[in-house]
Amino acid sequence: MSTTTTNIQLNNLTAISPIDGRYWGQVQVLSEYFSEYALIKYRVQVEIEYFIELSKLSELKPLNAVNKEEDHKKLRDIYLQFKESDAQKIKQIEKTTNHDIKAVEYFIKEKMHTELQYSEVVTEFIHFGLTSQDINNTAIPLSIVESVEKVLIPQLKQSILEPLRQFAQQWKSIPMLARTHGQPATPTTVGKELMVFIERLENQINHLEQSVPHTCKFGGATGNLNAHKVSYPAIDWVAFSEKFVKVLHPSLKRMRFTTQIEHYDNVASLLDAFKRINTILIDLCRDIWTYISMEYFNQKLVKGEVGSSTMPHKVNPIDFENAEGNMGVANALYEHLSAKLPISRLQRDLTDSTVLRSIGVPFSHSILSFKSIQRGLSKLVLNEANIAKDLDANWAVVSEAIQTILRREGFPKPYEALKELTRVSGSKKITESDIQTFIDSLSIPDDIKSELKLITPFNYIGIISDF
Repeated sequence: MSTTTTNIQLNNLTAISPIDGRYWGQVQVLSEYFSEYALIKYRVQVEIEYFIELSKLSELKPLNAVNKEEDHKKLRDIYLQFKESDAQKIKQIEKTTNHDIKAVEYFIKEKMHTELQYSEVVTEFIHFGLTSQDINNTAIPLSIVESVEKVLIPQLKQSILEPLRQFAQQWKSIPMLARTHGQPATPTTVGKELMVFIERLENQINHLEQSVPHTCKFGGATGNLNAHKVSYPAIDWVAFSEKFVKVLHPSLKRMRFTTQIEHYDNVASLLDAFKRINTILIDLCRDIWTYISMEYFNQKLVKGEVGSSTMPHKVNPIDFENAEGNMGVANALYEHLSAKLPISRLQRDLTDSTVLRSIGVPFSHSILSFKSIQRGLSKLVLNEANIAKDLDANWAVVSEAIQTILRREGFPKPYEALKELTRVSGSKKITESDIQTFIDSLSIPDDIKSELKLITPFNYIGIISDF
């Protein structure tokens, strides 16, 4: 059997990557932004929009005749009506050129000749003064910003933030035993603990939407617009280029000082932000997994679903486990991309191009995780009886409240007194009766005793801010 060829055809069963195989149905929307087809389409878009902006410059005499709305519409149709067959044609041209951007250039020129009857003098302004990375380092940031705005953030909000907010409101006042270091600690509420994750996620989304710029490179062979300047020295090419990228998307910002490639610092910042979001979600998944194992949450049964191939009773928290695994894969790739992309030898090497082809993979694993968490959350049923049972079995947690009030009243060594009472070992548990007896034994006014006796694990929940 050959080690280099096979008769197997690519499909969901034969794909090497689970993103393009097993999970394709859940992530296929991202192919509009990160597939080879999408990259080619974005490249065509950048080339066309650049040509249109050039046509608006009166100094470029050969283009004056095509600076008409009718022409601009026909030009934009080249990418707006871009089909898979067009991408295949570009790939066919690339077999001859052995250069992907040159293949795009030749494809557009042919379209202009055959469909718009443009002369060669006009079509030579396609890719005018540019290097490949002016196209790639504008097309890829454009694909990223559009995917973040249209898919990734909306999916995160819909799949996780919205159901978490509903649960937080629903369970806002339900007291729950907290655990620090795995041990019983001062009570909290179920809703407030979910708000911890909501606040963390909202902070990161705000950071993504407001603080991480989407930058691109558009400056010629080594970033100085040399070819533009020498050809038309009277034109302010810096202002032109900065205005042009805003035509593509208002959030794009051109970096003025670059080598042949964009420095990727802000792409790295964006990837790190998604890595932090995943880290927060891994924390959420592990907490909910633990609450399920403690029977604070039950899971709705799904008819026909199997939990174990040998143990019929099992109902496993697989959605949270799947999400955790996929976020681990995503974070490994986010980490590599954010560490690798800002580094390039001198004015450019090719390593950025190689790794950028995988940029859609971690986003896909994130989308998978978001949807897995959504499924897991939809199955949760709060087990209030078990939560209450756990609280009632841990009256020692009110010792903090008692000793703090005793401090207020000037009682000598209150911490030490409560420590002596509550630090027990083995099967011994501090009960409500133990607490009441202890309070009665204290040499304090009766009204303070009454105040202390009102404190229970169920009402000692502190201040729950409005949400």
